[in-house]
Order: sequence, then C-alpha cells, then structure tokens
Amino acid sequence: MQTITPAEVKERLKNGEKLVIIDVREAEEVALGMIPGAKHIPLMQIPERLSDIPQNGETILVCRSGNRSGKALEYLQAQGFSNLKNMTGGMLEWDPS
Repeated sequence: MQTITPAEVKERLKNGEKLVIIDVREAEEVALGMIPGAKHIPLMQIPERLSDIPQNGETILVCRSGNRSGKALEYLQAQGFSNLKNMTGGMLEWDPS
C-alpha cells in the first residue's frame, strides 16, 4: 500500500500543488474540519460514487486515523484504480496551522 504522511501532503499543498484528496470520514467528522480542497465521499458511499473519483493521476485518501482510508484504497485498487495513496495517521496527525 502506497502511503503519504500528513506533513508531505501539507508541504505539497503549500508549494501550490493541486492534489486530489478524498476524505472518507462521516459527515459529523468532516464538520470538525477537513484538508482545504478535499472532496468528501464517506466510505460507505464509495461503491456508488466511483465516477466521482479520478481514474488518472494521484489520489490521496484520508480518514481520522488512516484505517478507513486504507480500506477505501484496497477497495478502489480492486476496482482497477491505481496511483492511490493512504495518508498515514489521518486527520489525527494533520496540523491545520
């Protein structure tokens, strides 16, 4: 499983990179804050929202701790998606400052 750290994501955003970030947490978790520019697709909605996820280019998956996003990554790989990364530590490790 390919991973990326919250610090790496932050650095790339700071450098002006346009990242595709999918937050798979539930709505009440996202309401507490999410990475700027991330797209919210709750884990259970992923099967019916595959068309919302780009097939090409890198996609970074995010959840609270890295567990659900890891499951999302495995599921998406099984559906033929590639170039996926799981943000290790999830939003627990994200520093919003």
